[in-house]
Amino acid sequence: MSIIKRNPVFPGNLLDEWLYNFPTNWGKDEQYLTNTPAANITETAEAYHIDMNVPGRNKQEFIMQAENGLLTIRYEKKEEKLEKEVKTIRREFAFQSFKRSFSLDDKIDTAGIQAKYDNGVLHIVLPKKEALPPAQQKIVIQ
Repeated sequence: MSIIKRNPVFPGNLLDEWLYNFPTNWGKDEQYLTNTPAANITETAEAYHIDMNVPGRNKQEFIMQAENGLLTIRYEKKEEKLEKEVKTIRREFAFQSFKRSFSLDDKIDTAGIQAKYDNGVLHIVLPKKEALPPAQQKIVIQ
């Protein structure tokens, strides 16, 4: 097998880039093809846990809010300064803005949500509300 250098039809064109990578992109999930970060969601007896893969970000640039049964996580990209003396040959990654939302169950204590950014992973803990025993009610027979 030989290595063939490609000559794009339209340099920097998204369609050209997608077609060039078509065999390797086939069967990949949508998150690989977009800037939406991947997430793992697990559940314990006390809480739900969301781990998002977001390496190279600054934790101060994340915006999280829980409102109307929805947890929204956004990352706002700051403008990157490119040096004029440096010629970019190929650029394969960039820290783009994103927004991702998750539906919240009624069992989640939104006031107790915690988040921590560590080694490129955003860890979010969604604590469950304490389960209340069903209230007993006396039924009057007529």
